[in-house]
Amino acid sequence: MKMKHVGAIACGLCLAGVACGTETTVMPWNLEALRQTPTMYDAPSYYTNQVKACFYESVPYTGVTTRVFAYYGFPSNATGRVPAMVLIHGGGGSAFYKWVELWNQRGYAAIAMDTCGAISNQGYHNHPRSPWGGPEGWGGYAQLDRPLTDQWTYHAVAAVIKGHSLLRSFPQVDPEKIGVTGISWGGYLTCIVAPLDDRFKFAVPVYGCGYIYECPLYGVRKPEEQKIWNTHWDPSLYLPLAKMPFLWVTGSNDFAFPFSALQKSYHLLNVPSTLCIRLRMPHGHNGPGENPAEILAFAEQVLHHGPALPVVSVPTLKDQVASARVTTAYPFIAQLNYTTNSGAWKARAWASMPADVQGAEIHATLPAHTTTFYFNVEMTNRMVVSSEHVELP
Repeated sequence: MKMKHVGAIACGLCLAGVACGTETTVMPWNLEALRQTPTMYDAPSYYTNQVKACFYESVPYTGVTTRVFAYYGFPSNATGRVPAMVLIHGGGGSAFYKWVELWNQRGYAAIAMDTCGAISNQGYHNHPRSPWGGPEGWGGYAQLDRPLTDQWTYHAVAAVIKGHSLLRSFPQVDPEKIGVTGISWGGYLTCIVAPLDDRFKFAVPVYGCGYIYECPLYGVRKPEEQKIWNTHWDPSLYLPLAKMPFLWVTGSNDFAFPFSALQKSYHLLNVPSTLCIRLRMPHGHNGPGENPAEILAFAEQVLHHGPALPVVSVPTLKDQVASARVTTAYPFIAQLNYTTNSGAWKARAWASMPADVQGAEIHATLPAHTTTFYFNVEMTNRMVVSSEHVELP
């Protein structure tokens, strides 16, 4: 497969095609081929309720063409073409039919594909190995000694973009109104797929981000393995290419993707970026990662000019008073979230207190010994938008 040079490690200038003299990375995907509608094989024996199932062709694994298992569905009472969502599961999961149902009930078509070479057992149980599957697992750390085109990230990204190409080919779908969201490792994939596939209109990583090599959960790799990851598979390489707005949904104590890596990731974007960071948000499938109302609100905002989520400025600090500006047409309350701890992000104890709202300005005096803080702005419908976090010296 022909390799395409796209840039330099963690360098937005080089990713945009501007030479800067640093080490060059290689993107192994043939994006033009991935944008073509794949051959689909109906799988009626896997249909669940109103959700259909199929296999579709993807890139070769060890020289053999693969087929990706997926659930897909459409709103039951839709007339004309409808908006749509691509849904990417995380570690331990597979294609989730209930996730497809959730978006169908919201008036969206949806597709949820497996990314680990398996046939989904409805997404929530053991997932038998597919005879046509690509590499197993999530993350692919154990596969870094394989050829690039036999590694997990290569296949997972291809499966998602191919799934998007299939979804937009259905006559029920408006191809100009499709978004993508992913949970955990699916959020990681969202951070690669969205920048590479500019047909998406918005992206919502849940928990996942870039700078995986700075996330303690994933450990330190051998130098030769880390170089492969840093040169090909980390989202920090691709986020500067994104052309659509992002919504980042996560929790203050996420064990897998800490604040520091998250912030560095959204700082790479050259497009609008919105944060939703709830205190101690659980990490998982089957509700926590799928259900946040902010995701649907963001989709409606982008695709249908629905009510806009608030915009919260980067906080400032003067004489221990933190301040931020909120841009919104709707009533809101605000809270200061803070911690007096340092060390591992997942172990920090967070507290909250009401912030003073004065028109479009919010203010709060930091408690003694605060080490990190951020604001949450809550609407009357209980949806939350967050400011960036600020660490104090």
